[in-house]
Amino acid sequence: MSDSSDRNEDEAAAQVFTPDPVSLAHLELILNGAYPLTGFMTREEVASVAKDGRMPDGGAWPVPVTLPVPDELADAERLTLTDPEGAPLAELRVGQRWWSGAEGVEGQGDGDDAPGHRLAGEVRFAQPPVYGALRHLRDSPEQVRGQRELAGDGGVPVLAVVTDRPLHHRELHQIRAAAEELGGDDRAEVLVIIDAPLESAGMAPVVLAAEPLLPAPARFVVATLPRASAEGAATLSAERRELLRAHVAAAFGATRLLALDGSGPAVPAADDAPVAVVRAPEWAYDTAQAQWRPAGEVAPEAAAELPDEAEVEEMLALGRGLPAWFTPARVAAELARIRPPRTERGLTVFFTGLSGSGKSTIARGVAEGIRKSGRTLTLLDGDVVRRMLSAGLTFSRADRDLNVRRIGYVAAEIARHGGVAVCAPIAPYAATRAEVRAMVEEVGDFFLVHVATPLEVCEARDRKGLYAKARAGEIPEFTGISDPYEEPEDAELVLDTEGRTIGESVAEALDALRAGGWLPTESA
Repeated sequence: MSDSSDRNEDEAAAQVFTPDPVSLAHLELILNGAYPLTGFMTREEVASVAKDGRMPDGGAWPVPVTLPVPDELADAERLTLTDPEGAPLAELRVGQRWWSGAEGVEGQGDGDDAPGHRLAGEVRFAQPPVYGALRHLRDSPEQVRGQRELAGDGGVPVLAVVTDRPLHHRELHQIRAAAEELGGDDRAEVLVIIDAPLESAGMAPVVLAAEPLLPAPARFVVATLPRASAEGAATLSAERRELLRAHVAAAFGATRLLALDGSGPAVPAADDAPVAVVRAPEWAYDTAQAQWRPAGEVAPEAAAELPDEAEVEEMLALGRGLPAWFTPARVAAELARIRPPRTERGLTVFFTGLSGSGKSTIARGVAEGIRKSGRTLTLLDGDVVRRMLSAGLTFSRADRDLNVRRIGYVAAEIARHGGVAVCAPIAPYAATRAEVRAMVEEVGDFFLVHVATPLEVCEARDRKGLYAKARAGEIPEFTGISDPYEEPEDAELVLDTEGRTIGESVAEALDALRAGGWLPTESA
């Protein structure tokens, strides 16, 4: 048989797989050269990195880079790795397959401790990625270094900042001071690497708003830096995250990395980081002189207390302006644009509870109250969705999960455009509810209401006769009888309807939405 025939048969044998978001981020950083790796790690490499922060050959590297796959792909020889839209990104030639989570590196802190099958091996580039937000800013390290050379900046020191947060006045002063120190009598270039999710812009527009306030020349690039080795694995420690930032910054040509988070750990050891990592000196706003100054030059009683992230979020949620001394007007305006007051944000009010708990009736009452407040509203009742959106699905666990995911998808699209979705499925499984929450919170707010009516009360009501049929064995996998209901531990509101009227429960839910700022306080 000819080499061409062998190659064709080999191509036909390749299976197609879309990695989870974490592995997809790892893959892009491998392919664009930000990682000094040729592919996904072997079991031995993961164990070494997890234990010592080093590859078996002694080279420093902070994070295991793994590819989890489902059971049906555990024996694959080759995989075509695609983006979520199905476009091929790379080909993996499997060099090793192993199981993570039951033994080996489990519990080693920064190891790949999410259980499941892993495939290791080199990846071959297929075609440039097109999926993902802000693709025009996702230049590769080679492209960024080339741009600097073409601009005649090849010998200029580069101060890198990696951030997923806004650059307020304090951070801008820290960057200016560090750039001045690095450049000495000459100039230093500032390279801002914005750590943004692959599927959304995240805080990137807010970071970009600060561009005119940075010392020139300043460049911006977007990258997605994983917080873990794999989906479901333990989050990287702060020190390892800083080390990962240092490796990525070095690939982009940085000569120094400025760590802005003054509350973080000590800077990594010099022999572990490929570039010097320096902790930004603290700056404070001097209320006596109405200016920002190095913290050591400000009397303690004159230093303004900075609002933390939760306080900033609360001010934005309630439509209050951020203090001018705290953040530049450009940054404040962009923050207000992407985080408008809650009365203008997309919102999903998600009711969950047993069949017969009263959630659908309460949801209808709450929907009517929201509609009267003037907000655009869509009611996604569980039974109606079953007929219109999920016709043909069974009541198996897989189909019930799919039904809830469909509801979540529609709710997220409603929230994306500033509307309110009120949903009332049973949604018995915590993991699926968490998926819906994550889906919605990418574009809006999520308010989970647990209608916590006891099983015996629901069964006593049994308006549809479903519990009687389930007890008789006529309905398999019935929630509360032959299938579990996992009570939420993350509900924003718990309603106990026993001994209460529907009107009282509706009023409590509407009061909670008003108190949170999602409805105007004067609404009825």
